Amino acid sequence: QVQLVESGGGLVQPGGSLRLSCAASGRISWIYDMAWYRQAPGKQRELVASISRSGTTNYADSVKGRFNISRDNAKNTAFLEMGSLKPEDTAVYYCNSRLSTYASGPANYWGQGTQVTVSS
Repeated sequence: QVQLVESGGGLVQPGGSLRLSCAASGRISWIYDMAWYRQAPGKQRELVASISRSGTTNYADSVKGRFNISRDNAKNTAFLEMGSLKPEDTAVYYCNSRLSTYASGPANYWGQGTQVTVSS
C-alpha cells in the first residue's frame, strides 16, 4: 500500500515563507513525477508545480518566481519551497505522484493534504 504524507503547512503572514514536504512510502518500485496541487474553498483543485524524475519542473503562472519544487529520489520525497506568500495562496495543498509498485504499473496517488493559510 502506497502512502503520500505531506507536512509543513501552517499559518504564515503575507510575505512570509513555508516549506512543504511530501514523503512517499510503501512497496514503491519507481517514482515518475511528483507534483503539488492546491484547492482553495469554493475553487477547483489546481496544479501548483510538478517535477519529473530527471528534475524538469513546471509551475503555475501564479507562483512562478516565488515557489520552488524539488525532490530527493533516494528518499522518495518532494518539497515545495514557498516564498513571498500572498493571501490568495491560502489553500489545502496536496501532494500527487505517478509511480509504480512491485505489484502494479504506473498510477496516480494523492496525499491527504496540508492546510496553508496566509493571513495577518
